[in-house]
Amino acid sequence: MRKLIVLLSMALSMASAGAQVSFGLSSPGLSIGINVPVYPQLVRVPGYPVYYAPSLGSNYFFYDGMYWVFQGDNWYASSWYNGPWWVVAPDAVPVYVLRVPVRYYRNPPRYFHGWQPAYAPRWGEHWGHDWDRRHSGWNQWDRRFTPAPAPLPAYQRQYSGTRYPPPQRQPELQTRHYSYQPREAVVQQHQQAQAMPGPGPRVQQGGPARDAQQPGPRPGPNEAAHGGRPAPHEQGQGQGQGKGHGNGNGRGKDHDQGDERGQGKH
Repeated sequence: MRKLIVLLSMALSMASAGAQVSFGLSSPGLSIGINVPVYPQLVRVPGYPVYYAPSLGSNYFFYDGMYWVFQGDNWYASSWYNGPWWVVAPDAVPVYVLRVPVRYYRNPPRYFHGWQPAYAPRWGEHWGHDWDRRHSGWNQWDRRFTPAPAPLPAYQRQYSGTRYPPPQRQPELQTRHYSYQPREAVVQQHQQAQAMPGPGPRVQQGGPARDAQQPGPRPGPNEAAHGGRPAPHEQGQGQGQGKGHGNGNGRGKDHDQGDERGQGKH
């Protein structure tokens, strides 16, 4: 914990000095005060590539192949539904997670009081002028080019209770059953960190949170014409990734809609 505090202080010092990079601090195995004994019901946030868990009573989301929790004024992430959890610094949290409207926070902090339920939290007001300046326009985007949601890692349903895998086995199961390739740099770096041997905190480095870009050669030839986002016809290809792959790729869009219909009111 002392090492984590030192690293966090260093990151904040760099941010206040106007540094152009941000850091997602990773410290696996943290206790964040929630316990999810079985795979949770996840419902799509309308119009966003993000899911939330209406029955958990926690600020619990799924985006880009990872679970995200806002707890105790900190963001945490994990590739498995009940952790271990990794601390994510404010500068590294993906903007699509930050854009989720206030009404989908099942356990909102007190300072959310008075904020409009249909709009994103006022992160710039909460995290201060420096964060707001570094992330100018973070909540403005062309909704026509919102990315398709990542398929849910439904294979994890079979791992609950005593079958829940230890951290050292989780990456192997993830690789075997979930072939989704993440868009966000912080998620890609998390996967790389998991593959690295040896315990202990690691520092993940990435640019300020912004709209995700497709890694490698995947973006289409017309992407530049759309401000770095996939052209409309390429979106259709992305939405087709999750269909018909069973446990090999989690669940596709059609299956997810089926889950939502079966979960009743929320």
